[in-house]
Amino acid sequence: MKALVLPHIIVQNANAFPSPFSIGFPAVTAFLGAVHALERHLRREFEDVRFLSAGIISHKADLQVYKGPGDYVYSVINTANPLDKKGERPSFIEEPRIHLDVSLIIEMEGVRKLQEKPFLEAVKRLMLSKMRLAGGDILRLDAPLMDRDLSHRTLMRYTGPGYAFIERRDVMQEAMAQGKDAVEALIDVLSVHHTCQENDDEVIWESKRKYEGWLVPAAIGFQGISPLGKALNQRDPDTPHRFAESVVTIGEFKMPHRLGTIDEMMWEYRYNAAKNLYLCETKTTPKE
Repeated sequence: MKALVLPHIIVQNANAFPSPFSIGFPAVTAFLGAVHALERHLRREFEDVRFLSAGIISHKADLQVYKGPGDYVYSVINTANPLDKKGERPSFIEEPRIHLDVSLIIEMEGVRKLQEKPFLEAVKRLMLSKMRLAGGDILRLDAPLMDRDLSHRTLMRYTGPGYAFIERRDVMQEAMAQGKDAVEALIDVLSVHHTCQENDDEVIWESKRKYEGWLVPAAIGFQGISPLGKALNQRDPDTPHRFAESVVTIGEFKMPHRLGTIDEMMWEYRYNAAKNLYLCETKTTPKE
């Protein structure tokens, strides 16, 4: 696989509100959107370059929340708006933020005649001057590099230590096969179950989830809930508009050396016209 590697991108204040009912790691759509934006910038100078899919490696994620002594839940740490004319704080909407250290592995084509050094210089220049990632500011990144035959072994050298973000739709499907709806299935997969056993005079407590692994909610796209058509003051007058809602499933952070193939972590766009689904899915996800 021909790949562009963007190692250790340091992002400040990324959007930690990926869906209407989850908080934490940004949505997959945010990462693939940034990759698509980078491709469009690059094609002004390198017109044959195409980005096909992208892998996400998380090295560090610092969610901006606070839990004081005796608190039961976490509170979102917000920035303060300037005082208004009366010397009071204006109203604002809470926006959870997260600081990130991530690497992106981008599958490419159209690189046969590409001059590597000018291309990589352009990538770094654009990332630092034109780009945002998940709504956050890119503070710095290590030198980008190209690998014209990326293998599972060389992936470890570029991205360790870190966790690949993969899709685990299978655990949602298993829960829903038992008669649960989507929200119930999501809660069933993520909830921590507490049990105790009495052993003579000792009580032993055990806390665990139903499934093993570092499982989290994953916002992977949208489903259209209205017909395609025109809307008043829409941003692009030439593109049909529709209202949509978030699609959330289960994702997993997994050490790259535990993956069977690189395709397990490579996300790509898929459109399901029959179900009005606009999704980001890994290459190993069965097509519906």
